[in-house]
Formats: sequence, structure tokens, C-alpha cells
Amino acid sequence: IVRAAVESGAEAVHPGYGLLSENAALAEACAAAGLVFVGPSAAAMSAMGDKAAARRLVASHGVPIVPGYEGDHQDAAKLLAEAGAIGFPVMIKAAAGGGGRGMRLVESPGRFEEAAQSARREAERAFGDGRLILERAILGSRHIEVQIVADSRGNIVQLGERDCSIQRRHQKVVEETPSPAVDSELRQRMGQAAVEVSRAVGYTNAGTVEFLLDAEGNFYFLEMNTRLQVEHGITELVTGLDLVALQLSIAAGEALPLGQGDITFRGHAIECRVYAEDPASGYLPSAGRITVFEPPSGEGVRNDVGTYPGDEISTYYDPLLAKLLTWGQDRAQALQRMQEALAAYRVEGVKTNLSLLRTVLAHPAFQAGQAATDFLQQDLNPEALAAGVAEDALLAAFGAIMLGLGARRDPWHAAGPWRPGGTTLVELQHEGTVYPLEGRREPGSAHDWLVQTLGTEHRARFVAAGKDTIIVECDGQSRPSQIVRLSNGIDVNTQGQTYRFRFAHREERHVPPEGHREQGLTAPMPGLVLRVLVREGERVRTHQTLVVLEAMKMEHAIEAPHDGIVKKLHCAEGGRVAEGALLIELEQEAAP
Repeated sequence: IVRAAVESGAEAVHPGYGLLSENAALAEACAAAGLVFVGPSAAAMSAMGDKAAARRLVASHGVPIVPGYEGDHQDAAKLLAEAGAIGFPVMIKAAAGGGGRGMRLVESPGRFEEAAQSARREAERAFGDGRLILERAILGSRHIEVQIVADSRGNIVQLGERDCSIQRRHQKVVEETPSPAVDSELRQRMGQAAVEVSRAVGYTNAGTVEFLLDAEGNFYFLEMNTRLQVEHGITELVTGLDLVALQLSIAAGEALPLGQGDITFRGHAIECRVYAEDPASGYLPSAGRITVFEPPSGEGVRNDVGTYPGDEISTYYDPLLAKLLTWGQDRAQALQRMQEALAAYRVEGVKTNLSLLRTVLAHPAFQAGQAATDFLQQDLNPEALAAGVAEDALLAAFGAIMLGLGARRDPWHAAGPWRPGGTTLVELQHEGTVYPLEGRREPGSAHDWLVQTLGTEHRARFVAAGKDTIIVECDGQSRPSQIVRLSNGIDVNTQGQTYRFRFAHREERHVPPEGHREQGLTAPMPGLVLRVLVREGERVRTHQTLVVLEAMKMEHAIEAPHDGIVKKLHCAEGGRVAEGALLIELEQEAAP
């Protein structure tokens, strides 16, 4: 990067907001080459980038910190002893990290050693530093961060707080400003604490001080992000300021053009991060080629996009595809605009979290401004989410087959259904699961059906709206879906999510006899095999971690679905595997 900047004649380097933007070595290399680094000094980055040192520094200035351990002794026994002294549950964090890498929540001593080893490996790979710190886990807390901007002349302003409590794997999913949990008095105290932290480290340029806010209104310093944040756009929407422009002017040596009293806040803003991942499968990343990418538009809608149709989404980078932001005169309007924008968002080619985002925005706890950091774990059931989304698509697929939409020949033969006693059965396979749909037409009606799927019977009305669109009226709602018929299945796009169903054969529903089963564990996504934790012939227990994969900068544990014996290994540490590749043959025996 430095060589490219020098050869192009550039004066400065803006590092964006990836992991390299917090790498002090880049700031030092820029300075050595005579380039301006658009960010804080390398010294400030090092001071705040080391979570252990940062905790000690801010505590010395009277800013409250979460009780924990940030000592130099890093052996397993010492860490476990310190965790016991802090009290479980505890949070393990990479001392040199950020962005959710190297973080693990541990609820009991028996899980601590494995979690610490995993966190250390991830930290070493991401940051080249495996040191860990421990903090007491404050469950049910809010994640509140304060945006600050400081020039080289000692002027510092804070631009209000952002609520980033909706998280998965300790990474943010939805952010908003102002926070529904922060009143004016608390806002003033948190803002002043953020300024004190910034002044203590001699900070310049844009940065963010992050806090945990507990249910009693107490806040604790978490860390300082010495860079522009992914979610900086919502602060821009409510302040009218351009944070990148301020970064550039400060880097050029200019003074801040405004003081704290000049900053005004207007309205409310929300951001949703669109990820290439499957929320119903433990947020596994989804690699592939983007075939359709259609972000929404409208009043109060902003799209920050780095993805376009035809892009290849690989396993080497973060799964963030785009950011969707909305502004409103108040929270209710910003929320309504976000819901409308999410409903219009369309991405095909990879799985996305759009369905999750729609569910979050519609949830009563989020609408009431009460969602905490454990919201996705406590308030949303991924299995129920998957079933609810798939249900709409299943009904649309069934109706399209019954109406013959897109079919070049008789839909009965195309789908292979049969109808004993007037009942039609269609079996569709999606991502390895076979879904049977049984339906019967209402007497005297050409469009009304009783359809049973996922254990529930629905009264549905199917109406064709052109050759490739079906409207499903069910449970008091009417939803259009786009249909594409394939030689061996059907694609359904509903509410911006595309499902590819294959017509299942009867033998795919076959269950092996009780007493002896073999099951092959396959790679849920392409990635690098970091660890193989079992040997052939070894007995394993349910939920035991067998293989650890790395994809999109995160570790993913492949667990045993049942007790059994490892019959054969098909992978080795250091090797790369494709999605669906067989990793382990696992034999299950009947209980005695």
C-alpha cells in the first residue's frame, strides 16, 4: 500500500475501516515514507489497540471499567484461576483485537480452556498477537459507543452516541442513533467520558469510545476504536456532518471548524448491515457469485455499497456486502422507512441475513427500544426464523406448481406429485432437507387450497400474476413471489430472499433402520481446515468439536450431531475444502 501511494504521487493514505486501519505499523510506514496517515498517531493507536493497556490507562483517569484481568501472565491455569475470581460467565477477548475476533463468552469453567485456545488461535491469525484479557460478562447490557473527532490543536468534540446492541458473534448487525436507552443526562456523562479517554491518549482524527450500559444505568469502558466506524453514516445523517471530510481536513493540519456548542442533532437514523451468511445455520458465511443485487431507494434511504452483480464473494474476506441506512424525523419514521427498504431489498446468488433483519425490525422488543446485546440469542429462535421464512417460499412453490407457472409441460409430471383421495403431495428439497407439502383443493373453487407444511395446515389462495409471478393469500396477508422453473426444481424469490428447491425423490426420505447408522459430516462452507481434533476409531460425544474451519476471518466449529465412532477422516489440517466436501464419516450405534 505504501509503495503504491509513493509511486502514484499520493500525499496521504486513508485506511478505511478494516483491520488494517487500526494497525500502528501502517501508520509508522506511512510516516517513514513521508505520507500522511489519515487517522491517529501510531502511539495513540498502540495505546488504545492494546486492550490491556487501554483498561489501565482509562481507569487511571477515573473512567469506570468492567471488572476483569489484563495481566501479563497468560498460561492456561492462571487465566482459569482469574476467570474463577472474576466469576462466570466471563468474556474472553483478544488483547490486540477488535471487530469480534478472538472473543468468546464462557458460561462455566468446563468450557473455558477450549474457548481460550480458540480465541487465542483466532487472535494470532487476525492480529499476530495471542494475548488475552478477561472481563466479567454483563448480561442483558446495551452496547453504546460515542463518536469523537479531535484535531491536532487539542480541540475535541463528541458527536453523540450510537446504540449497537443488536449483535451476533460479538459483531454488530443493527445500529441506531440516538439510543432509546440513553437520556440527556446520561448522554452528557458518557460523552464527557469519551472526551476524557481521547484526551488521555492524545488522540487526533475520528475515533469511537465504546461502553457497556447495564440495566441500572451504569456504564463501563470497553475499548476505543482508533478509526472510522462501519456505522459512522448514521451519525452523519443526524448531525449533517461529513466525517470523512473532517478526517481529511484534520490530517491536513486544519483546526476543527466547530465547537461542542455548534453541534446539533436532528431526527433519528438506523443502519442495517447486509451480510452474506445464513442466520438459520449459526450465521455460517455464504460464498458464491452475486447474480442479482438491487438495493432499495426512497426518501430518507442511503446505501453504502461495495458489492455489485457479478461479484464473487469469497471466503477470504469479511461477509459484509452493504450497509442500508434510513433517516426519519423521529424513531418511528426511521423504523418505518427501514422496514419498507428491507422489504424491497433483493440479493441473489448467496444467502443473506435480510430475513433476519426484517424479523429484528418487526420484533416488539426492538420496536419498543428495549433490545439488549443478548437479543439475537434470547429473543429470536434461528430454527423458527428459518421455518417461518421457508414457509412462505414453500407455499409459493406449491401454488406455482399447481398453477403450472413457468412449466413447459404438465406440472403433474414435472413435479412428480400424486393424489390419493384427492390429496396432492409435493416433496421439495432445500439445502439437504426434504419438505413434504400436502394440499387439497377447496370444493367448488379453482384457487383456494388447504395446504399442510411444517406441521401446520394453511388455507391459501393461489393467483397467477403473469407467467412468472404468483400471489399467495394466506393468514390475512397477500405476498407476491417470482418463480423460475428449472429442469429439476423451482426457484422462488419472496420478500427479497431466493430459495432454490429441487424436486425430491421418494428414496431421499429414507431413514436407515435403528441400531446402526453412518453419517458423513460435510463442510458447511468452503474454508481452511485449522484443526482436526479426532482420530479414526475414536469415540465421540454429542456436540463434541471434531473439526475447526476458518472462513471469512472467523473460526467455525464442526460438532458431532450424536454419539458415535469416527470411521474415517477425509480432511487434514492446513488443507482447503469446498462447500459440501466430506470431512468425517461418523458411525452411530444403537444404545445398549
